Amino acid sequence: MHSNTPLHLLRAHHIASQVACGKLRAVDLVTHVLERITVLDPALNAMVDVDREGALVQAALVDRRAVAGEHLPLLGVPFTVKDNLWVGQRPATCGSALFSGHVAPRDAWCVARLKAQGAICIGLTNCSEFACKGVTSNPLHGTTHNPWRADLTPGGSSGGSVASVAAGFAPIALSTDSGGSVRRPAAHTGLVGFKCTTGLIPHPWGFDEPGHDLSSIGLVARDVLDCALMLDVLVDFDARDPLSHRLPAELTVPRGFTRVVSKIPERSLRIAWSADLGCGFAVDDDVAAAMQTAVMQLRANGWRIDNVSPAWPDGTANYPLLMQQHATLAALYGAAWRDAPQRFDPAIAAQIEAGMDISAAALAALPFKRNRLRAALADFFEHYDLLLCPTVPVEPWPCDKIAPNTIGGRAADTRAHAVFTPLFNQCDVPALSVPCGFGAQRLPLGLQVVGPRYADLRVLQFGAEIERVIDTDFTAPLMLVPLAG
Repeated sequence: MHSNTPLHLLRAHHIASQVACGKLRAVDLVTHVLERITVLDPALNAMVDVDREGALVQAALVDRRAVAGEHLPLLGVPFTVKDNLWVGQRPATCGSALFSGHVAPRDAWCVARLKAQGAICIGLTNCSEFACKGVTSNPLHGTTHNPWRADLTPGGSSGGSVASVAAGFAPIALSTDSGGSVRRPAAHTGLVGFKCTTGLIPHPWGFDEPGHDLSSIGLVARDVLDCALMLDVLVDFDARDPLSHRLPAELTVPRGFTRVVSKIPERSLRIAWSADLGCGFAVDDDVAAAMQTAVMQLRANGWRIDNVSPAWPDGTANYPLLMQQHATLAALYGAAWRDAPQRFDPAIAAQIEAGMDISAAALAALPFKRNRLRAALADFFEHYDLLLCPTVPVEPWPCDKIAPNTIGGRAADTRAHAVFTPLFNQCDVPALSVPCGFGAQRLPLGLQVVGPRYADLRVLQFGAEIERVIDTDFTAPLMLVPLAG
């Protein structure tokens, strides 16, 4: 990257190398991004807590470590954290008035790991209440806006995370993804969003999550290499997390992710493309055209890609595990909702109310439904190494709407924009959203790359190949706004 590149446009891998060799002071970088937050965030509302003093203290320590000759992989890299993850001694509210006075007793595992590798936490980002809504708004912190167009949503539930990266507040962000909460907002803001194989990144303590066994720590970055850089320090086993597990050897090689993404994938890869995941999901015409163009570009660059979909069980298109979220919300917060329903986001209150009516028999049937989904996708991956599909079927919509009214010429319910992502949480597999083109309003779209369990390296590597082939600038307009002086 050119030497006169504005500091907030630097990628994480550039920052770490420049801080290590003394060409860049972490204090100067952090001062710069804090100024951007001061000037730009009032209109964006990505940040719900900014640790200005603490970030500068961390930066000064990083500069001393650099002078001492330390070469840490994330030395001096600023990052943000979604408000449903803990940053020790800072507010942690999960987007809910129920936690308005809560202070995190310790760092989340992933936060502590990034800090230990030289990264600098600058603050917490907005999310929907309990991370359970497809746009980012809540009664406690308000609405987050899209850095591409301020009247539009960045999606949810990790809208603050992606907005912070797309606006130049930090090059990377930590988030969560239990149904697409990282991948869809990343697609709506021209960023890379990754959900790993379930349990690959430990998460042993924090808030009780409505979709804990569906959830992964989600990563947000401006390119696949920075995502890989995070994975190199986050992928591990920790017995304190029941979802964590001993890992295949190839996932524990030092710097394994960053090394792999710099190499061209093997041409023998068996790749599938599905425009509707075999479920008849609606997609806007302009989005479908952009996806087809991206797939044609890959084919023109020598990749064989078949048009084929997994053979899912009957009823898959109806999002069969959504009732688990509703029932768990009711179990966690039903009593508080009965006492003071006005304290809740109406959309979350409706989910809690729905959860109250779910029978024990219906809940007991969910693991069997999930196992059938897993078996169907595992069978598909006996024949293919990767599956490509849209991340989102529509461009971002106005902030004052919970969802678009129509998609693909059909009336759309509140989940129709979110249908392409949850199946991969339910099947425990890695899924990556990579920017691939633009819709009719010149807003970014994402192509989703999915692989079988533990194929995280392969998924990231092909994501980097998509970046090389598409080779388009997905920098949000707000990122390019200079600050006075």
